[in-house]
Amino acid sequence: MALKIRLQRHGTRHAPVYRMVVAEDKSRRDGRFVELLGTYAPQAGGQDVEFRIDLARADYWVGVGAKPTDTARDILRKVRVAQAATAAS
Repeated sequence: MALKIRLQRHGTRHAPVYRMVVAEDKSRRDGRFVELLGTYAPQAGGQDVEFRIDLARADYWVGVGAKPTDTARDILRKVRVAQAATAAS
């Protein structure tokens, strides 16, 4: 059973919201998943937070062999940078 960390698209037509999930590589994009890691709202405005992702769980899944997609890897990198900037200030 090969696992991937990838995004599921939700939301409306011009206001997407993505869920970052751990899923089998054979399952459909918006289909069954093993665990929900968080959400990503690229058009978040106002008081909404763009990223709400549990990095500890993402690290766990990468540690047991789940491979993030290119987009998921970039988002995880951005979340780490944002957390480091928040912790430094």
